[in-house]
Amino acid sequence: MRFEEFVSARLAALMRYAVLLSGEREYARDIVQEVLARAMLKWHRIGAMEEPYGYVRRMVTNEFLSLLRRRRRVVTVPLEWAGEQRLTVEARPEADDEMWQVLGTLPRQQRAVIVLRYYEGLTDPEIAEVLRCRPATVRAYASRALSALRVELAPAGERKEVLS
Repeated sequence: MRFEEFVSARLAALMRYAVLLSGEREYARDIVQEVLARAMLKWHRIGAMEEPYGYVRRMVTNEFLSLLRRRRRVVTVPLEWAGEQRLTVEARPEADDEMWQVLGTLPRQQRAVIVLRYYEGLTDPEIAEVLRCRPATVRAYASRALSALRVELAPAGERKEVLS
């Protein structure tokens, strides 16, 4: 597959993934643009792989995580998913805005695990490969993230029970 063919077939999916990771359209565009520029230079090797999308997705994940470390920026998730953002109905979050606000407060590794598991549909070993950690670490991140989401999204009366 040629690089141009790959980009036309997978750009929308890479952008949706980057938006879900970063929470910001412009930030996601920067990430994807940087990754595709590097991938183009190495396309002779990447294009020969069995699954080039998985490799480029890992590049997007690593770029997101490394930019966060370098910039030490706080990730926020926009409340609206409309406007110029070209997410298809399938890519729009099905949960309410409050859940996406809470998701934006998770540490970057936990957020990456949640997005890779529930948006990309990867298994724990596949997520471990993307994040370069052990499957047990992926399960720990997921457990902590889901616990935090449960506590934050529980109705006020039930929060006390969850915290006990």
